[in-house]
Amino acid sequence: MTLQLKVPDLACSACADTITKVVQTIDISATVQADTKTKIVLIETNVPETVIKDAIANAGYTIA
Repeated sequence: MTLQLKVPDLACSACADTITKVVQTIDISATVQADTKTKIVLIETNVPETVIKDAIANAGYTIA
């Protein structure tokens, strides 16, 4: 399943790396594409959306 999340706090490549690491901690096979210009994060995963959103929020990022 592909998730498309708007993350207004996504400001730089370090933010993108942090989000990628958080997601891959939950799902090692997940793919994450983060665009700092559009603030959109695309995640390909089999983990439920609520679990992914909670993990990103717990890392300090807001999901719009």
